[in-house]
Amino acid sequence: MKGSQLTVYADSRSVRTNRMTIVQWLLDEITKAGIQGATVIEASESIDRHGKYHAARFFELIDQPVAITVAADETRIDSLLERLRQGDVTLFYTRFPVEYALIGAHTNPPDESTKYP
Repeated sequence: MKGSQLTVYADSRSVRTNRMTIVQWLLDEITKAGIQGATVIEASESIDRHGKYHAARFFELIDQPVAITVAADETRIDSLLERLRQGDVTLFYTRFPVEYALIGAHTNPPDESTKYP
């Protein structure tokens, strides 16, 4: 299949919107856009668009930068981006055209019990 890979970057886990952490909110919006599967990548350090340094510290993980990556068809990625634009948070993202598919012995679609919350 052909579509896009979208990676959304958040400067800090401390960002909250709709009474959820930024990660919870992004995963919720991803699910609402009909995308199954997302990878949350926790970074140790980053510099935001204002030049501010963010880092995960031993005693303070709240400032830990995160990135969430998904791959889906163009319609679902467009839907997700529109949902994120309507949110009350500023995010940076990258989008690339990709080819994607399931491979291996167990390529049946997941049942309801294996979907994200």
